[in-house]
Amino acid sequence: MHYLPEKAKKSDFYPCTTEELETLMQKSQDVLVLLRQIIRATELHDKQLSRVTGLTMPQLMSIQTLHMQGPMTVGALAKEMNLTQATVTSILDRLEKKQLVTRVRSQEDKRKVLVYPTDEALDLLKSAPATLQDRLITAFEQMQTWEQSMVISSLERISSLLGADTLDAAPMLDVGPLDRS
Repeated sequence: MHYLPEKAKKSDFYPCTTEELETLMQKSQDVLVLLRQIIRATELHDKQLSRVTGLTMPQLMSIQTLHMQGPMTVGALAKEMNLTQATVTSILDRLEKKQLVTRVRSQEDKRKVLVYPTDEALDLLKSAPATLQDRLITAFEQMQTWEQSMVISSLERISSLLGADTLDAAPMLDVGPLDRS
């Protein structure tokens, strides 16, 4: 706990009053609690998703992307998901072991290998719970433009304060390495 004098007044020694400092400390705590709630919601959703589907969020997103966009190369899938080709290759290796994707050499260009979701993968998509990002996107798109801008600005500032603004990140609410099993 910080040392707070009984009734500090603004001066060169105290840049704010005791009450102002307490308010500032409470606001800082509020920010930390809100960030932790987001992290916990993401962790809990990941666990629920894994229980229901046996997949991680990146694995599910890979199948969803292939289902929506059609068969594509690993490089195209990586670009579509904003992930590195190595990360996507690792994700696909695990999906292939679970027989949820297949890789087939292109008939038009033998150098290309296309990735297809299997029927089992498409059935799995039907039973999967709505993703956190789908829920966020739906709610975000219903906001007024000014409110969307405020949310983005606030998150950019928090990212900067945490020194996370220079990190690469995929548009995916997930915790931990993206290529985990």
